[in-house]
Amino acid sequence: MKTLTLIRHAKSDWGAPHLSDHDRPLNARGQRSAPAVGKELARRGAAPQLLLSSTAVRAATTADLIAAELGIEPSEIVYDESLYLASPSSLLQRLAAIDESAEIDHAMLVGHNPGIADLAQQLAGDGAVGEFVTGAVAIIELDIRYWGEIDAAGSRLIDFFTPREL
Repeated sequence: MKTLTLIRHAKSDWGAPHLSDHDRPLNARGQRSAPAVGKELARRGAAPQLLLSSTAVRAATTADLIAAELGIEPSEIVYDESLYLASPSSLLQRLAAIDESAEIDHAMLVGHNPGIADLAQQLAGDGAVGEFVTGAVAIIELDIRYWGEIDAAGSRLIDFFTPREL
């Protein structure tokens, strides 16, 4: 069994039109909600052994703030440019490439819509996951021994929440 936690980045700031999409930071609400999500994950005992994040500023900052609440050092976060606006199939490919020698049973991925929400729906079953708003979290149990076996078969949603619920 493996566990996968999928998180959409927290609320971003649209107030600096000169910035590229990749460089948009979190707004004040996002700066508050990301640590709250991290605290809730810690309370639920959902700390991963591997934290993957898109390199986009809003996703990387979300990952940093969540990691701090989970006791994960910033140097332990894997920032991966291929996760930026990735499709569900690209996200699955990245997850399938997790190093098996590291014996990782729980991976967390911080990314973007629509890919992250579509992957959550695909793995959890259509309709099982609520609206994947900014900061939303889906925790999915995967009936696999190796990350290379990841697919929609044998997976189920075990938890879903949004920052508004906290």
